[in-house]
Amino acid sequence: MSRHLRWLLIALPLAAACSGGGDQKLLVYSPHGRDLLSLFETTFEAENPGVDVRWLDMGSQEIYDRVRSEKANPQADVWFGGPSTIFARGAEENLLEPFRPSWAGAIPAGYNDPADRFFAAYRTAPVLLFNSAAIAPEDAPADWEDLLDERWHDQILIRDPLASGTMRIFFGMILERSLRTTGDPRSGFEWLGRLDGQTKEYVLNPVLMVEKMVRQEGLLTVWELTDALWQLERRMPLDYRFPSSGTPIIVDSIGLVAGAPNGELGKRFIEWVGSPEAQELAAREAFRLPARNDLPTEDLPAWAREVLENIVPAEVDRDVIERHGPDWMSTWDRSVRGKGAA
Repeated sequence: MSRHLRWLLIALPLAAACSGGGDQKLLVYSPHGRDLLSLFETTFEAENPGVDVRWLDMGSQEIYDRVRSEKANPQADVWFGGPSTIFARGAEENLLEPFRPSWAGAIPAGYNDPADRFFAAYRTAPVLLFNSAAIAPEDAPADWEDLLDERWHDQILIRDPLASGTMRIFFGMILERSLRTTGDPRSGFEWLGRLDGQTKEYVLNPVLMVEKMVRQEGLLTVWELTDALWQLERRMPLDYRFPSSGTPIIVDSIGLVAGAPNGELGKRFIEWVGSPEAQELAAREAFRLPARNDLPTEDLPAWAREVLENIVPAEVDRDVIERHGPDWMSTWDRSVRGKGAA
């Protein structure tokens, strides 16, 4: 059994007990997946002899819920990955401890927490992902509105947004746009209702969603750019498009858990994650687009240069999504899910 799965099955009290011994233990909660986490585990341990990096891979919302439930007895040292909107909620509930890494000044304005409780590590975005064996590129949806076309009825799979930071950002963009243009989120909920009427299934996890897409149990989805690039790398029959009207840039963040059992080691890990070495490693080996804006473009892999040339950032007020997001998602779950356009 892999270390990842072993830690998923071990109760957290045991995790705390196992933090003793000769090695320095570092526990990371992250949605970044096995590929990046294993790479960073191996590399960081090689550069820091005596350190034992352990990680739990789960959805962004699940991490927030878990860190919140452990507030009185923190288990994790670092919260690594997830939209800044979720980190902001955690920061407001004192789940994160201020720590300003040396690379903070290399991050674009507005990407970091003003109180130094979390910082941007990467950028990503929702894209339109489709089964390329069933849909020719020229026939694939080119924008969000195309998802509502009758030809895609019952062909859309959606990652359950209550557990997915990516989907919460996408839904938040629709509702924030409605609020900004009409003064009310009503038209945004109506749009999501029409999308619900097109949706075949809300899938519990990304792995299952991709499997269903490959088996053509659904042909379309909205999903995160990094995972889309991984699927292409693995030669899955999938492809993606950037929506022509723009896509919300997800500021993928990192922060030190308040009361972390190994806080100093957690700070060392955060410092390393934002270093040019680790940023370029993540871009080269794991399809992460660096948040730093001081890295030479020519040092980035071809896929990153292509993304920077083609992506259209949408106008989105992340503060509004952060403020209203929990209530919006509760309303969607109660009043829209499974009810279609009605």
